[in-house]
Amino acid sequence: MTTDPRTIAVYEARAADYENRFRTAKPDRHLSAFIDTLPQGARVLDLGCGPANASAFLRAAGMVPDPVDASPAMVTLANERHDIGARLATFDDIDAEVAYDGVWANFSLLHADRADLPRHLAAIHRALKPGGLFHIGMKTGTGAARDALGRFYTYYGREELLGLLARAGFTVIAEAEGSDRGLAGTDDPFVILLARA
Repeated sequence: MTTDPRTIAVYEARAADYENRFRTAKPDRHLSAFIDTLPQGARVLDLGCGPANASAFLRAAGMVPDPVDASPAMVTLANERHDIGARLATFDDIDAEVAYDGVWANFSLLHADRADLPRHLAAIHRALKPGGLFHIGMKTGTGAARDALGRFYTYYGREELLGLLARAGFTVIAEAEGSDRGLAGTDDPFVILLARA
């Protein structure tokens, strides 16, 4: 979803590795909670879908996913694996209005520049129906940096992220913090927030 060429290049080169690292037999607890809170038949934007595993779980649960990613290799992989209509798009392409019951942005918006996040959140809010559900996962910390693979990250504190969501018109209804090992092999702290438009 990012427009950063080096970040996209990493996902282009490592799409299969990424899929292998994050493939699961069933939705994790955060995706399960997201699915359980959505109405049956909900239309969901999977923002930065990667290999679209979340979209496949959403579809299996009776939802209508719209998976998008900025990496052509990820879009190809998603459609090869799931025949799910994944399409190429960046954060700047979020232009729908009152179109989605949910937006799933699981560790994708962390690749956006800090200065751009407020407008991306505003675009997501516009894209959601009133009361629509927004899941956002972000790595926590300060500043911005590239990881060992060359991917660009912007890090946020929990309070900073809560403030940004509130200013965009969201009401947070659930949150979780933890840490996990990503594609670069580092164990990174994160925050996951579930909010309503």
